[in-house]
Amino acid sequence: MMIKLISKGLLLIFLFFLTWLVLAQFDWMHIFKVKKVTDQTEEKLGELYWDIFKRSEKEITDPFVVSTIDSIVHKICTANGIDTNLIKVHLFDKAEVNAFALPNGHLLLYSGLMLEADNPEELSGVLAHEIAHIQLNHVMKKLVKEVGLSVLISMATGNGGAEIMKETAKLLTSSAYDRSLEKEADIKAIDYLANAKIKPEAFADFLYKLSADEHDAMKYLAWINTHPETKERAATIIAHSSNKLTTYEPVLSAATWEKLKEQLRE
Repeated sequence: MMIKLISKGLLLIFLFFLTWLVLAQFDWMHIFKVKKVTDQTEEKLGELYWDIFKRSEKEITDPFVVSTIDSIVHKICTANGIDTNLIKVHLFDKAEVNAFALPNGHLLLYSGLMLEADNPEELSGVLAHEIAHIQLNHVMKKLVKEVGLSVLISMATGNGGAEIMKETAKLLTSSAYDRSLEKEADIKAIDYLANAKIKPEAFADFLYKLSADEHDAMKYLAWINTHPETKERAATIIAHSSNKLTTYEPVLSAATWEKLKEQLRE
């Protein structure tokens, strides 16, 4: 009995020192410093990219439209414990069917996409998907992979040049995410929607519509470029949605949805 206790004691001591030795191999100050630099870089890049789009696009300021979209975003965020202050939604009057995320929580949504949605549940699916990209840090992962961290830091510190900023901004509107990141965002969006009691199958309907035929594919080209393989993704969404046992609720009233569409058409 005594021998067993001594053996266990020696094993615990061995494991303690082994763990300490492994952890000591990491330069924690460097790791934390890199994270701090990356966070600061993302915040600054978000401001710079947002300024580019703000100056080049026509922003929607209609109070009803803004408050209606905000209510959908608030519903999704609140149901999933996401700080709504961290999701900065910007609406633009542009016929292009597109929505995309920028660094530091900026989410841009074009009127073309809002008008193309057949119901508020389809639109909610798109919003949930973009929020997932933001929450999962996919935007910075995409930029680091395609541009490089050193270049991003250079741009954030004002050494990148205006042309480089504009070119890299195009990556966020027209360059696809990795398949693994896209699938991760889809699955996370399903969770977001189910938790908010929004029917996730509507998002799959929207994706099927995007891939309906060649004519529609050209119409939806902007969002398809950044979110490819729509049929396969729609099937995945349907499969994962079938596991969600919940009672869904309308996102908006029929009257509010129709008024939103009317305001956007004016």
